[in-house]
Amino acid sequence: MNIERFKSDIIPLRQKLFIVALKIVNDEEDAKDTVQETFLKLWNEREQLGNAQNPEGYAMQTAKNICIDKLRAKRETVEANDFSLGSHEDSPYADLEKSDSLAIVKQIIEQLPELQKTIIRMRDMEGYELQEIADITGTQISAVTVNLSRARMKVRDQYARIVNYKYGKNE
Repeated sequence: MNIERFKSDIIPLRQKLFIVALKIVNDEEDAKDTVQETFLKLWNEREQLGNAQNPEGYAMQTAKNICIDKLRAKRETVEANDFSLGSHEDSPYADLEKSDSLAIVKQIIEQLPELQKTIIRMRDMEGYELQEIADITGTQISAVTVNLSRARMKVRDQYARIVNYKYGKNE
């Protein structure tokens, strides 16, 4: 499937995908994120999508699967290996600290503006290249870079404030 066909067959499904996602995840922001992730996944699988008998059905099923993954992720506990703070301790205390830190970072990311949240997730969590992010979000690569920088700075500053407050340190 080429970009023109993708634009004509898949992009117009945005509202339908959003409604399906909203019914499943019951959260508007998560539903928007699901639509973006669906478009990204469909774009990456565009060769298979071009061979699908029902591209709309394929897109809907992809969105449903992403929603289910989101719901599962919310229920699962965080693995200590998912986040490294530079500590090489193997104690339960160190694992708990890593898990708490990851939860704080995820909470901070959730509070970012939508575009910054999407960009930081795509780049730092899912490993997409800047140009890919620009294509998917429909923004210029310079806007992606600026938003990524701002998002990282906000996460870093908020994390420092929370940790300093938690341990009674003055800023």
